[in-house]
Amino acid sequence: MANFKFQGHSSQGQPITGQIEANTAQAVAGVLMGRGITPIKIEEIPFTEDYVKKINVLLGSENIFPTDLIMFSRQMYTISKAGIPLTRGIRGLAASLKHEYFQSVLNDIVERLEAGTTLSASMRKYPKVFNDLFVNLINVGESSGKLDAVFLQISFYIERDEETKKRIKSAMRYPSFVSLALVAAVTTVNIFVVPAFSRMFEKFGADLPVVTKILIGMSNLFVNYWLFLSVGTALLVGGITYFVRTHEGAMLWGEYKLKMPLVGDLIDRASMARYARSFSLMLRAGVPITQSLNLCAAAIDNPYLEQKIMKIKDGIERGESLMRTHLASEMFTPLVLQMIAVGEESGQVEELLAEVAGFYEREVDYDLKTLTDRIEPILIISMAIFVAILALGIFLPMWSMFEIRS
Repeated sequence: MANFKFQGHSSQGQPITGQIEANTAQAVAGVLMGRGITPIKIEEIPFTEDYVKKINVLLGSENIFPTDLIMFSRQMYTISKAGIPLTRGIRGLAASLKHEYFQSVLNDIVERLEAGTTLSASMRKYPKVFNDLFVNLINVGESSGKLDAVFLQISFYIERDEETKKRIKSAMRYPSFVSLALVAAVTTVNIFVVPAFSRMFEKFGADLPVVTKILIGMSNLFVNYWLFLSVGTALLVGGITYFVRTHEGAMLWGEYKLKMPLVGDLIDRASMARYARSFSLMLRAGVPITQSLNLCAAAIDNPYLEQKIMKIKDGIERGESLMRTHLASEMFTPLVLQMIAVGEESGQVEELLAEVAGFYEREVDYDLKTLTDRIEPILIISMAIFVAILALGIFLPMWSMFEIRS
């Protein structure tokens, strides 16, 4: 079978483009007519173009980014609010996209809608684009007739989540750059600088201090055993990566991240903000509590916290209160637990959870602003120690040589 690209228009006259795998162009035309699409142009995709497309897929051309979903959700809110039929609205939205894969996904969703499938069921066919949280919220929106409100809430949730991630990455950029520069400097000095001085000291027969001997030993290790070091480092990184992907490794790494110096508490509160925001969003949309907790556990992206959230769900299923189950999880501060208790008593859990999310997000924002200031002294001290060891290791023997000659 070959791949064909086509151009056509729907029964409403909207332009449609896409790709279909079939034996002949006539077969493609038959499929399109069956879908209510009038074909205008059908061309077989050349082998080279198809091969290039496969390479682009490997390079990530089919990746859908959060910004794409934010724009899609906002546009779908406008379409739903204006009362435009979903098939017409999504078809027009797909025609305006430059992302070919996302465009093909939306066109396929329209075809499924026209065949009688619901929007949530159509989206569920693309789990890499629309996760379970997204699909379940759409399902609730369809059932309650509040699809526009759900799309607005989804766009707000994804946007806040993405903003937090970007701020964390931005705060870690400077420390990461300095750390990489330090590693590069240590490697360069051991491979090129220390060996030159080592040969000079050996030539003059200088009496070497302990610091210099350590430097020369480290340099010999880098120069003579670089292959073993490289292979060992690769095996260590590969082994750690493999272990982290196992269930036990993921649990240990998830717990360790929350206890890391300086950033562990920050990651913990960012995760709690994400949990509270998603839980509030789903309760506000009308998703049952146990199902909401299942989705929150999947959205938290930390197996260790996921296990704690599942224990909260088990407690709810046993008839325990939100306050008691959240207290037993040991995930929240007393102030947050009081807010949850008040929300449960007043019947406004989703509103109070939104306040909890805002509380954690404000704390994360403040900590991110001061994170660089807290890490900077550690980096400066590390650089100073490195420079001091290097200077002492090189200049002490030179001073000894100078004293002997004098």
